[in-house]
Amino acid sequence: MILHRRAPLTAAVLLTLLSLLSVLPVSPAFADGEGLPRHTVTSEEDPRRTAVTEEDPLRRMVATKAATAALLRVDDGTRTRTSAAGVRDLRTRRPATANGHFRIGSVTKTFVATVILQLADEGRLRLDDPVQRHLPGLVPNGDAITIRHLLNHTSGLYDYMSEEGLSTNRWRGADRFRSYGPRRLLAVALAKPPYFTTPGSSWRYSNTNYVVAGMLIEKVTGRPYGKEVERRILRPLKLTRTSVPGDAPGLPVPHARGYEALPSGKVVDATRMNPSLDWAAGEMISTTGDLNTFLTALLGGRLTSAAMLEQMRTAVDTGAGFAYGLGLQRYTLPCGRTVWGHSGELIGYLTFSFRADDGRAMTLSVNPHVRPVSTEEIFSIASGVHCQGG
Repeated sequence: MILHRRAPLTAAVLLTLLSLLSVLPVSPAFADGEGLPRHTVTSEEDPRRTAVTEEDPLRRMVATKAATAALLRVDDGTRTRTSAAGVRDLRTRRPATANGHFRIGSVTKTFVATVILQLADEGRLRLDDPVQRHLPGLVPNGDAITIRHLLNHTSGLYDYMSEEGLSTNRWRGADRFRSYGPRRLLAVALAKPPYFTTPGSSWRYSNTNYVVAGMLIEKVTGRPYGKEVERRILRPLKLTRTSVPGDAPGLPVPHARGYEALPSGKVVDATRMNPSLDWAAGEMISTTGDLNTFLTALLGGRLTSAAMLEQMRTAVDTGAGFAYGLGLQRYTLPCGRTVWGHSGELIGYLTFSFRADDGRAMTLSVNPHVRPVSTEEIFSIASGVHCQGG
């Protein structure tokens, strides 16, 4: 039986939440200054302190029980600014640390898309190849669905995570420790009709696309997709705090524990889980520093050719106030700046990682508590970072 305290914040809902960034006014909390909270909570401070100010959105989220912990890092090419609020766990009340690990959810998709673009650079596949060419017989309509359709969610393939018991955004009790293989996930998706039958004719977010993308990497390279992510991205960029966990249920230390409030009011610890249910669609673990380094390298042209990066940034309209490229989301903020990146969610963890073309990158990690994180809270932080000078 699936238990959850509210309608789950699915990937599509999370994307819609962020799409509102383009229409809301800039929070007055960031009308002056450099955009980050003027007070940074450090590991030496008492995280139980409840006095908050308009200038401190992370601490405010914690004090009002939207988050048990929140981490923010901004890199602009010349300096790094970090902020952390809340606790690592509700039992010991140890302070959260700015360098803590967290589950990044669908930000994993950007890593997977990058590997596929690298394979295209090497001539081992083309973005407009039909899936059938590399994975014959794997998916219906595989002669019409292209690799590009997978990466920008225009394939029409049904999202297996829409099925009861198959979403890592919901509390699943002991079932959260089950192991899943990609073919099992794909079988669930293919048992349902597609969202639309003409690939490329519409847009619908589906984790199934990136399960197929992970299988494509493995077919072309002959190695597990996670090993290719490590070999091609993590090691070259020295992202030593980023991992592809597979069946491993825990997170590296330090980390803030992830919680979920059930309808009964009981708060459960959802930190430990087998993330193979997400596989190439969302299993990875990282830190704010590593994600900023990754986005800076990717969007700065260090991981693909200029031609492939241009393809990655060629985005389709989603009809929800944002555009989606090849594993990248694009938003235009009220100040006119465009940011690129991805958001992600696994139960107990929310991630927002974006970079503007001026070089400023931000990653925000939130561990939700008993009330939902609001659009305005996320927006005020993102606008404070990207819509202010300095």
